[in-house]
Amino acid sequence: MELGGGGAAAEPGPGLDRGGLEVLQNTVGSVLSSYGWFILLAAVAVYLLVQKVSRSLAARPSGRLGAADAAEEPDVVVRRQEALAAARLRMQEELNAQAERYKEKQRQLEEEKRRQRIAMWESMQEGKSYKGNLKLTQQEAEPGASTSAIPKSKPNKKPLRGGG
Repeated sequence: MELGGGGAAAEPGPGLDRGGLEVLQNTVGSVLSSYGWFILLAAVAVYLLVQKVSRSLAARPSGRLGAADAAEEPDVVVRRQEALAAARLRMQEELNAQAERYKEKQRQLEEEKRRQRIAMWESMQEGKSYKGNLKLTQQEAEPGASTSAIPKSKPNKKPLRGGG
């Protein structure tokens, strides 16, 4: 036995290569003839899917790109954060002002209710009707609205039925 020697059995002949190539051509040809359209449609679908995914990834900024931009321009990030903090502060101040106005309005309503209860109590102590006094206090509080709400009586009122 010779290792690396040039024997006829160690070297494949040109006929053997040609037979393998023919078998490969026959196999590929039969697969393509049976499933060719399916393979073509699958290849087109994969191509379109890859194109769509690459477009969506290019359009969407990823986290790593944002970090790279922040590393390149920190002053832009600082200005953005300062603007955000200022906007939050303004919104908080507006909310605090609204809460203060609401509390003041509630205090005024409570004070008005307290005054009405005191007036009712005093009128009851004097022996007067407290409901009438309540109406008077409301009329004093709203003089313009209460005058238009009082119905006026008609002096020349005719009866609905005849006298007979």
